[in-house]
Amino acid sequence: MSPVPYTPRDELFLWWLADPAQPRLVGRLRLVRRTAGHPGGVSLEYDPAWLAEGLALSEDLPLRPGEFLPVENDAAAGAVDDARPDRWGERVIRHLYKPTRLSTLEYLYFAGDERFGALGVSSSAQRYEPQPRAVLPVVGDVPALYELVRRIEAGEPVDDALQRLVAPGTTLGGARPKAQIEIDGHPWVLKFADAGDPNDSPLIEHAAMTLATRAGITVCETRPIPLVDGHAVAVRRFDRAGAGHGGRRLHALSAHVALRAAASDGGYPELALLLRRRGDPTQIAANGAQVFRRMVFNVLIDNTDDHEKNHALLVQGRSYALAPAYDVLPAGQALGYQQFRVGAQGLDASAENLLSEPAAFGLRRPQAQALAREVAEVVEGWQTHFAACGVSAGDLGRLAEQIDRPYLLGERRALLRESA
Repeated sequence: MSPVPYTPRDELFLWWLADPAQPRLVGRLRLVRRTAGHPGGVSLEYDPAWLAEGLALSEDLPLRPGEFLPVENDAAAGAVDDARPDRWGERVIRHLYKPTRLSTLEYLYFAGDERFGALGVSSSAQRYEPQPRAVLPVVGDVPALYELVRRIEAGEPVDDALQRLVAPGTTLGGARPKAQIEIDGHPWVLKFADAGDPNDSPLIEHAAMTLATRAGITVCETRPIPLVDGHAVAVRRFDRAGAGHGGRRLHALSAHVALRAAASDGGYPELALLLRRRGDPTQIAANGAQVFRRMVFNVLIDNTDDHEKNHALLVQGRSYALAPAYDVLPAGQALGYQQFRVGAQGLDASAENLLSEPAAFGLRRPQAQALAREVAEVVEGWQTHFAACGVSAGDLGRLAEQIDRPYLLGERRALLRESA
């Protein structure tokens, strides 16, 4: 479905879409131009009706009159920043829609109606008027979707029949090519391998995510989708209610936005502490253990792309819940450090660092050692599990060069010895 004609403007409107049948105006979005000492991006000012009956979208957007300014260049204020498209979505917008201006405000608008979470962007304050929404494609459309992403990667023209399949707003998975489809009445994100990737990365992601469940980690459901030359992987969206709930949307925050709003550094200990403060009091122990298991697994599987936008929180009233893990797969970079802080030695991917701050996760050291050992035991069998998922011998060999390299294998074995 082709976009409606768009004239650049400096003002748009934010809407609440928890119940898409009854959109509610949240407030006004304004383009803020960068000046000396002041970031440029998009600000938010709550509507008076939202101030009276709404909720604070994030901790740095409390319910008060006035304009909230962006704190980072080319970003939006608070939770609004998560309504922007990811890097792949930006690429789709540039290639297909070709807006005459490409500010943060345009990216927010052209992200469309299938963006992350429960927020929407409209050209009108009187009624919700987003980019036209196409019907989500289904599994039978996957070959056409595959052709679409390859044309976009190659910078080739895309005809209207293919353009109707694209929805650039999701944020699950960063720069990798992706689309959205419907499976059994629920929206899923469909992720493809990058052009030229020597590995079948989508199938590897499915294998890694299902291995993570064996390590006691709650993850998004995944399904491998065969293609003529590999696979795509479908990832069930956690920010949409299940079938039978009227298409309700769940307000969600990336860890990047949530930790920034809390004036906190980015890291696994910080995420666990935020959940202790803002999470369900009955789930403090479970949340701490989940974040700890996720941290250990990411280190041992060599997922060094574990940055703060690859973790998310679901907002449930005034409480936060840890969203299922997503975008979990070996990065194949052998960096020896993570993107999210691990412990007292910062980003270092080491057994010592993993066990250095157990109290932040609500754990005593013996408990942390036992959990780390459980995860390490599961990762010991990664090759058997990946092979059972259909990962080829060639891909297994390339992955083993990183996951089982002497350094990382030594750290895994150290965790196996910790509580033996």
